[in-house]
Amino acid sequence: MREAKRVSLRLAIVLLLAFISFNQLFAEDDTILYESFDKSFDGRWIVSEKEGYNGEWKHEKSEGHDDYGLLVSEPARKYAIVKELDEPTSLKDGTIVLQFETRLQKGLECGGAYLKYLRPQEAGWVPKGFDNESPYSIMFGPDKCGTTNKVHFILKHKNPKSGEYVEHHLKFPPSVPHDKLTHVYTAILKPDNELQILVDGEEKKKANFLSSEDFEPPLIPAKTIPDPDDVKPEDWDERAKIPDPEAVKPDDWDEDAPMEIEDEDAVKPEGWLDDEPEEIDDPEATKPEDWDEEEDGEWEAPKTDNPKCQEGPGCGEWKRPMKRNPAYKGKWHAPLIDNPNYKGIWKPQEIPNPDYFELDQPEFEPIAAVGIEIWTMQDGILFDNILIAQDEKVASSIRDTTWKPKFEVEKEKEKATEAAAGTDALGGFQKKVFEILYQVAEISFLSEHKDKIIELIEKAEKQPIITIGVLVSIVVVILTVFLKLIFGGKKAAVEKKPEPVAETSNTEGSSEEKAEENEEPAPARKRQTRRET
Repeated sequence: MREAKRVSLRLAIVLLLAFISFNQLFAEDDTILYESFDKSFDGRWIVSEKEGYNGEWKHEKSEGHDDYGLLVSEPARKYAIVKELDEPTSLKDGTIVLQFETRLQKGLECGGAYLKYLRPQEAGWVPKGFDNESPYSIMFGPDKCGTTNKVHFILKHKNPKSGEYVEHHLKFPPSVPHDKLTHVYTAILKPDNELQILVDGEEKKKANFLSSEDFEPPLIPAKTIPDPDDVKPEDWDERAKIPDPEAVKPDDWDEDAPMEIEDEDAVKPEGWLDDEPEEIDDPEATKPEDWDEEEDGEWEAPKTDNPKCQEGPGCGEWKRPMKRNPAYKGKWHAPLIDNPNYKGIWKPQEIPNPDYFELDQPEFEPIAAVGIEIWTMQDGILFDNILIAQDEKVASSIRDTTWKPKFEVEKEKEKATEAAAGTDALGGFQKKVFEILYQVAEISFLSEHKDKIIELIEKAEKQPIITIGVLVSIVVVILTVFLKLIFGGKKAAVEKKPEPVAETSNTEGSSEEKAEENEEPAPARKRQTRRET
């Protein structure tokens, strides 16, 4: 009897511990939403019926895995689908973690793979009418098209003074991984206004919601603004240098002297053929059989270079060559001196900003649904393991148990494919180079040139043989920016006498225009010519 009681007591303790552990692992307070797509999304997710959103969502396995996800099945389509939460979730109370996986199985040339975290429907939307105008609180995830290559984080924040909702974009966001593997994106919103962006569990960006250095436009407006009614005084002189009013043109300065003169010391080369023309009738040319002199005019043989001119020093009338005129000085200008009346570049005075306000914390709108609303030119985009939680450990655990095993399998398969193609050594080296280059593009002082650097990297990925050229180009960009930071840009030009220069066009033109300009004209028709009548 006693033994039976002991067994029952032990069993009760084990069940109690199991119950406590289960609740700790899957506490509803920590996990607000978790969508693994192990089952079909029908009945749980609502596909938008809005006009134009005709892309077909499918419940499919990720390539090479038994794991299911939500698949973008057709290229060049608009897609919209939404999942409502059981109840709206506040972003103001404690930590909030947003996380999801996406795999660009066919790459991503132009399109988005981001999620929108939507406000309650009272804001003016319905699930079946979900579109790009539906009001959201946060937009987060990869977006790539042309020079755009970023992991978006956009906060739509209500201005407490005007009542308008303004999109605030994270500055210098991380780039989208450039392969076709599964990646997991995590955004951690903390109560101290800190934002962390992780890609594959690694921190790629840390920001503060209230810092003007991290969001554009900043959530908190500037305290002062330029006075729109301020006007520059009429006597305000912005010229740092002026012509010296006391300078006088020298008496021997001849403005009319030509830039070039004949070289009086030049002598006509011996053997110059004065009476020979530079071109002669082509002796091999014959009149075409179908030539009609009444209709086409009198036939004339096309011209060709005179072979005698090529054998000798030259033909035709000899003229002395031109040389630089030592007396040429050009138009005289008074030298520049410091302007005694210089007041600097005028700026309107600063006045208090009437729209200024202070915040201790962003006025986050609650999240009532998660939606995917994209327009993409690629199919094969797979979404999986969408999570909203209040604990970073929950997100970390899901990454370790769902994303990491898939990623490691895909990585090994990628290496095997490269090895089978005989490109493992070179391809592996280039892949490492590209990874480093993408990290270089994230350096803050290169932000103004980020799009150009990424464009160069992507060209090199498509044409690996130009990798070295791209490296050189990026090094040049970095050195240029670095030198500007050190020396503060160009120095003021030194005043000097004008030099004779050849006349050139100031129009640079596009690369296509330049290519057209450099094309040689087609050879003239040698067999058919006609006399002017």
